[in-house]
Amino acid sequence: MEQNPYGIMAVWQQGDLVIKGVALVLLLMSIASWYVIITRAMRQMRQRRLARTTHDFWHAQSFDSALELLEGNRIDNPFRHLAEEGRDAVVHHRDNQSDLHGQLSLSDWLTSCLKRAIDESSERMQSGLSILASVGSTAPFIGLFGTVWGIYHALISIGVSGQASIDKVAGPVGEALIMTAFGLLVAIPAVLGYNALTRGNRAVLGQLSRFAHDLHAFFVTGAPVAKTDGAHKMKLANVVAIGRH
Repeated sequence: MEQNPYGIMAVWQQGDLVIKGVALVLLLMSIASWYVIITRAMRQMRQRRLARTTHDFWHAQSFDSALELLEGNRIDNPFRHLAEEGRDAVVHHRDNQSDLHGQLSLSDWLTSCLKRAIDESSERMQSGLSILASVGSTAPFIGLFGTVWGIYHALISIGVSGQASIDKVAGPVGEALIMTAFGLLVAIPAVLGYNALTRGNRAVLGQLSRFAHDLHAFFVTGAPVAKTDGAHKMKLANVVAIGRH
């Protein structure tokens, strides 16, 4: 099969170290952005599935059994992390009344702990998105740099040869413009992926906020803390009514 004299392989074979370096940088940026898009999208889909388990959480007969319904651990499941942080905050506030935070009301202390847990989950969900933002904003300019560099060398070659016919100009200039296309091909998926993941993260954070509101109401008004067999147990009260919020 005859090789296209104006194709991608021609750009690679005829390009100098700068052109090849720009192409490799764009390739690495594309791989990094697609890795972030795929992995974060899969994690987001899992978090949406985990969000549906919070409905069953409020229909459990004890806090421990409800916690078991939130599968995973603190890192994998932000809803479990939120529930455990709320429980630990209540126990810590009760057992450390002499500390400075013990002077706060349970409601204020619990609000602070739940907000901190949401912030921690938000930071984990946002991880990697800065890569997409960087790729989306810089890839077109990197490709444009490759284009300018390629056109510069093409014009030098034309000037040296003294031939400026269409067939002499179209090839080198067209090959240089391929770098701009590469930059756009890398940047567009990164921008779209960033927007989609950011929108999905906002939806998950909204669900976390609603779950935190229900947890706050439960711990403050519906769940006295008791010690049973050396372990702290939480008794649920008015669970169904709270779960409907």
